[in-house]
Amino acid sequence: MAGIKLQVHSVMLNQTPVSEFLLLGVTDIQDPEPFLFVVFLTIYFANVTGNGTILTVVISDPRLHSPMYFFLGNLSCLDICYSTVTLPKMLENFLSTQRTISFLGCMSQLHFFHFLGSTEAMLLAVMAFDRFVAICKPLHYTLIMSRQLCTQMAITIWTIGFFHALLHSIMTSRLDFCASNQIHHFFCDIKPLLKLACGNTELNQWLLNTVTGTIAMGPFFLTLLSYCYIIIYLFFKTGSCRMLHKTLSTCASHFMVVILFFVPVLFTYILPASRSSMDQDRIIAVMYSVVTPVLNPLIYTLRNKEVKSALGRAIRKRL
Repeated sequence: MAGIKLQVHSVMLNQTPVSEFLLLGVTDIQDPEPFLFVVFLTIYFANVTGNGTILTVVISDPRLHSPMYFFLGNLSCLDICYSTVTLPKMLENFLSTQRTISFLGCMSQLHFFHFLGSTEAMLLAVMAFDRFVAICKPLHYTLIMSRQLCTQMAITIWTIGFFHALLHSIMTSRLDFCASNQIHHFFCDIKPLLKLACGNTELNQWLLNTVTGTIAMGPFFLTLLSYCYIIIYLFFKTGSCRMLHKTLSTCASHFMVVILFFVPVLFTYILPASRSSMDQDRIIAVMYSVVTPVLNPLIYTLRNKEVKSALGRAIRKRL
């Protein structure tokens, strides 16, 4: 009996609160990586410049003051903030061997990453709904997609995203971390943190699979449903494949963004933890948190004539 008490007492002593974590980064190499620093700094600069330009043009050009571009401005703002949550700390760690992050900093990073990520997922579904109304209900578009409704939808998805992330950050911060403080990732995310936690993490895993899974899968299926309805409507309405192709080309930019964002996210948060490796999770995370935000402005400017025209007008004004 005394031996059992001594063992329990020893375990309790070993479970000292973690004050900081060690981010191992994109790779497990501990030496400074100046080449990767330059690559990711260039990507981050392109992200901020591209999305900042779209946001500025959407705000300043009266011709783009429509629901479609209102949501595009929200998307650009989200992409800038989304990458800013992880990339500056990653860049700092590329040039340092001390890759630590405080416990509070880790929980804050987790919160804002999931806040902005879940908000973007819902925003893409709202943008698909906007395209559905514009194509299938053109005569009622201005009535349905009023400024008041657009503002309400934007506030709603930002609020839901905030409280969804707050739930995860609170539940994760209550865990005991006694096994190790080394996070096999380049930022604080739920899955790698759960692998370091002691005790029962079933509730946290359930919240990740159910709540985050719903916020990821729900908008994804609603987006697909919107496009399926658009295709069916146009096919039976016009009966012309040429007209169908012409109309869908206006939605191609948004659909490409949806695929680039949702596919990596579904692989990360829907697949069971036992079926995904740490290296795979890190590579996928680079795709949806670093690469996709920098591609969004390129996709929208190259495929959208109105955005290109607005950029041309803005450049001519400055000249």
